[in-house]
Amino acid sequence: MDQTQASSAGHRPLVVLDKVNKHFGDLHVLQNINLTVGEGEVVVVIGPSGSGKSTLCRAINRLETIDDGEISLDGVPLPQEGKALARLRADVGMVFQSFNLFAHKTILENVTLGPIKVNKVPKKEAEAKAIALLERVGVESQRNKYPAQLSGGQQQRVAIARSLAMEPKVMLFDEPTSALDPEMINEVLDVMTSLAEDGMTMIVVTHEMGFARKAADRVVFMADGRIVEEAEPEAFFTNPQSDRAKDFLSKILTH
Repeated sequence: MDQTQASSAGHRPLVVLDKVNKHFGDLHVLQNINLTVGEGEVVVVIGPSGSGKSTLCRAINRLETIDDGEISLDGVPLPQEGKALARLRADVGMVFQSFNLFAHKTILENVTLGPIKVNKVPKKEAEAKAIALLERVGVESQRNKYPAQLSGGQQQRVAIARSLAMEPKVMLFDEPTSALDPEMINEVLDVMTSLAEDGMTMIVVTHEMGFARKAADRVVFMADGRIVEEAEPEAFFTNPQSDRAKDFLSKILTH
């Protein structure tokens, strides 16, 4: 499966990683990564801990710098810093394990802050849009509360709405459910699944194999800083090609 796969599947290439390398000291955490994610495609990245999944995700919006290679978004190479980087970050929504909401602002204020401050959207317009997004993720009734008054699952759904408010071209999810209690995981995954169905371009690092099976167009399996294999979910889960993937799946799918 080559780098042109996403575009050959009829998707316009949106996120392209070309020979990307990253070291933390002696540790080579991303090794010659080539990956193309097409517009409207949902790519789920899985693999054992320490395989480089989160670093890959964070490199796409320059939260981690890379040593060499190139990452481009919608045909434009990622800028190093400054205003151009801030503009690019507005095109890339990011949802982390921790919700990173502003504790002293209401839910509505959390969602409108970016559009008002960064995109200069008038307050009334930003609030109307935020309310619609909060409704979409199922927490509109909580809009005047503060983050601490919400459950973890509700906070994560607010974090998704906050990212969507910036109208990103692509959404990155870095293990968005790993800090949640089990009963809250599905409410977040359901929101993510509906985003996928609506055609949002998504790169999702997750341990939730059910979500990968249901929502992904492609599964990318990483181990030791490399992309070991990538395939459509059904093919990957029923017939993994590499020993690393077989070993990984045998450990997680039998429990």
